[in-house]
Amino acid sequence: MSFKSAYLNDLMERVIKRNPGESEFHQTVREVLESIEPVLEARPDFVESGVVERMVEPERIIKFRVPWLDDNGKVQVNRGFRIQFNSAIGPYKGGLRLHPSVNLGIIKFLGFEQIFKNSLTGLPIGGGKGGSDFDPKGKSDREVMAFCQAFMSELCKYIGADTDVPAGDIGTGAREIGYMFGQYKKLRGLFEGVLTGKGLSYGGSLARTEATGYGLLYLTEEMLKCHGEVMKGKTAAVSGAGNVAIYAIEKAEQMGVKPVTCSDSTGWVYDPDGIDAAALKEIKEVKRQRLTEYKKYRQNSEYHEGKGVWTVKCDIALPCATQNELDLEDAKMLAANGVIAVCEGANMPTTAEATKYFQENGVYFVPGKAANAGGVAASALEMSQDSERIAWSFERVDTELKKIMVRLYHNIDEAAKKYGFEGNYVVGANIAGFEKVVDAMNAQGIV
Repeated sequence: MSFKSAYLNDLMERVIKRNPGESEFHQTVREVLESIEPVLEARPDFVESGVVERMVEPERIIKFRVPWLDDNGKVQVNRGFRIQFNSAIGPYKGGLRLHPSVNLGIIKFLGFEQIFKNSLTGLPIGGGKGGSDFDPKGKSDREVMAFCQAFMSELCKYIGADTDVPAGDIGTGAREIGYMFGQYKKLRGLFEGVLTGKGLSYGGSLARTEATGYGLLYLTEEMLKCHGEVMKGKTAAVSGAGNVAIYAIEKAEQMGVKPVTCSDSTGWVYDPDGIDAAALKEIKEVKRQRLTEYKKYRQNSEYHEGKGVWTVKCDIALPCATQNELDLEDAKMLAANGVIAVCEGANMPTTAEATKYFQENGVYFVPGKAANAGGVAASALEMSQDSERIAWSFERVDTELKKIMVRLYHNIDEAAKKYGFEGNYVVGANIAGFEKVVDAMNAQGIV
């Protein structure tokens, strides 16, 4: 797709040329540039200041090797990454993904998304992302510890409470954060809020584990309310079985929504009685097993190999697994089955073609940079608690989280309306996030 603006066409061509083979990064940059085109028409000074060219280029890319010993005494070598993308509104903030699919292009895509997601929270945090192609699945605790310590031995040189504050992501939970924090403290001699998602005994925050999933439902609820709909009595299809999916399912149940699906990398579950969040937690968080185990808890459920979550009739779809998991054919199936809203719990899980189909067919669609911002919002609240050396109650964190997500929805809604795109929350999210970051960048000069 071409832009109306020759400037943006040229810029997109340069992004592709300078970042070859990084399709996910190209995809997210294109989406943002398409959204901000009307802003640039209204504000030619943004073009003159070169702010967009600066925004699509990371401030810093750190790539390093991670050698560690497995349980057989053999040396393994993984790649580590940290992209410090934009610090205009605060220290870099974004998760560490541990998954075999991780490469530079994936981390750049996630880091670029993080700029806007963090901006939308209204909190003073910049955009960053990191990770490694290490796979914690099937590894012993000792092997995971060995990797995490080796990873942090290099990463610790570039992060800090007021510089860059990483967090968890796919493959990086409380166990991994704990090992990384211990190594950082040992090497730097500092006990500071350098990582979020920590255990409660050493500076973690209540409600951080639940925040992304809960925040997703808070935003979905507010959006539907503003369109005259209620959550109670609705049916939801959810993909994923990690942290986001589990707590989205839990909060959905609390709101009177029936979540009937979940999935992992090998298959998916359909439970007509509603997914049992407690069973899912035990399978995934305690026993670390596959979803094939779910039928032991719910005899009336069905397990299917491969892909199929989006074939189930539902009112609300919550993709909470990974990027580009929901394609055009899935979108057509969901729309045909009467879905009214799709809100992304993962980072860019819906393809560009599927997103366009939803928007053209009257389905409310909210992108992940807005809908899944609850996790990073709660991380920023954890940073505040660490700085003050205090611990908030679960209720206080949860209340602040809901306020942030409700305010975020209204911000993206108003930004879309301001430029004549009412109901287009992709455009609204990109514009609202962009304008705040651009104001900060221009105020600070060319740096």
